[in-house]
Amino acid sequence: MKDKRILYVSSEVIPYLPETDISSLSFEAPKMVNSHGGQTRIFMPRFGNINERRHQLHEVIRLSGMNLVINDLDMPLIIKVASIPKERMQVYFIDNEDYFKRKATLTDEEGALFPDNDERAIFFAKGVIETVKKLNWSPDIIHVNGWLSSMLPLYLRNYYGNEPLFKDAKIVTALYNQDFEGSLSGEMREKVLFDGMEASQVKHLKEPTYINLMKTAMDNSDAFIVAGEQVPEELIDHGQKLRRPMLDYKTREEFGPAYQDFYAKLLS
Repeated sequence: MKDKRILYVSSEVIPYLPETDISSLSFEAPKMVNSHGGQTRIFMPRFGNINERRHQLHEVIRLSGMNLVINDLDMPLIIKVASIPKERMQVYFIDNEDYFKRKATLTDEEGALFPDNDERAIFFAKGVIETVKKLNWSPDIIHVNGWLSSMLPLYLRNYYGNEPLFKDAKIVTALYNQDFEGSLSGEMREKVLFDGMEASQVKHLKEPTYINLMKTAMDNSDAFIVAGEQVPEELIDHGQKLRRPMLDYKTREEFGPAYQDFYAKLLS
């Protein structure tokens, strides 16, 4: 992986949020790439339960200040950055007062999904892409983790389809165990169509369940990694129907060489 550039986009990363399959792999995978001479950038939302003082987050003025249009509303984009202690890894945080200030991640105290999670996912996808454009950092691989990141492949391949910075980038979507029951807002499809998408590109979003969000990401990806031990069979079947490279589940002890090999074959 020497000199290859890999962009990691994740809903959660340790040490900023508690340890889960997603937060652990979103730390371990870039650490592995760095140790083999690759370059990484990590992006995640700046959820309100992240302690900015303890983790030394600070706003990057030159990257902030842009407005992103979400469902015909201008939403200010704020970019913060921090360095993971003892690792040569920078994490960029996508922030917005309306979407990410609340002291929780994706659900309220009763465990119910926030009603604006659909808009938060759209904002996160656009925010990552616009910030990488400002950094002028052209990735070889974009590795997507977590359903909140699921809109990124869709927007990158369509809304930003003519952006030369990402022309040769390969998108890898990681498949995890089902993260929530039910559905996001029934208006999500209309909000994405507002951005000029074709109806065929958002067919799964008529009912934005976990499965359908991930299918939307998969349709716009070049390859998949099975990152959970109990990934819904429907997603595995969907990946096989798409006939794109798919890496089977690997344990924490064996994932490093397997990921390296998978990335290398994608870029060959």
